Amino acid sequence: MTDLIQEIADLKKREDATILAHYYQDGEIQDLADFTGDSLKLARAATRVSTGTIVFCGVHFMAETAKMLNPEKRVLLPDLQAGCSLAESCPANKLFRYQEMLRENGRRFQTVTYINSSAAVKALSDWIVTSGNAEEIIRRVPADLEILFVPDRHLGQYLEEVTGRKMILWDGSCMVHEIFSVNDLLAMKRKMPTAITLAHPECPANIREHSDFVGGTEAMIRYVADYKEPVDFLVATEANMLWQLQSQQPQHRYHPVPGITCACNKCPHMARNTLVKLRDCLQTGKPEIHWQPEFARAREILQRSLLK
Repeated sequence: MTDLIQEIADLKKREDATILAHYYQDGEIQDLADFTGDSLKLARAATRVSTGTIVFCGVHFMAETAKMLNPEKRVLLPDLQAGCSLAESCPANKLFRYQEMLRENGRRFQTVTYINSSAAVKALSDWIVTSGNAEEIIRRVPADLEILFVPDRHLGQYLEEVTGRKMILWDGSCMVHEIFSVNDLLAMKRKMPTAITLAHPECPANIREHSDFVGGTEAMIRYVADYKEPVDFLVATEANMLWQLQSQQPQHRYHPVPGITCACNKCPHMARNTLVKLRDCLQTGKPEIHWQPEFARAREILQRSLLK
């Protein structure tokens, strides 16, 4: 393992590369990354990279975002098959037809799209949001317009609750956050009655309603930092987030909320990226994210939504 990490470090220098890693990556990848973060933090970090190459340890839509914001840089993704169930739940052609149907029926709306989406879907949107800035963006949409929120219905429901804006919700969900077991969560709360439950807003309502705090990953980090004395936290998000929480606030104890079929929830797409694949992509320069025609329009919306 030590030899592999050294090999990656040497290749990173040789290839003039910066490694970005999402909080849902394995801890060993987060540990050697130059930047770690949620989608919003990493999108912003990508614009500050000075090297000629970005290696994005995350999923496909994240690497696409990095390329859109850095058209002149080479962007590599360790495994091109690292997809996203949310992005897959909203194909661009279906969204286009649905938008046309709404317009034909006299509906006046803006499309607010979660960043977990393809570039083609982003290009059909008025706004792009992450869990970190979604509430702020929703409040920017003029009150006389409806909001079509895609693709995550659970995040959309949460935003309806906190903003009071009713929305047209696309029927998509995250395969990781969708399957948390409310029965197991309640059993954990009975076993640890003083524990504090954290839930990502991609979780269904039955998980959110039994949580003490609902927020994206960056918000979770800020929240646990407010507790100076050791606390037990029950965490309902992708299990690798516990590594990041533990590394930043090690005085606490973190317990993953189980999924219906497993002891903890890990994203199989994120798990496709490994140290070996990271080494290989630096070595070969593949897989590379290439500029696509829809990136120009999507880039304009990303910049307006995330960088201003």
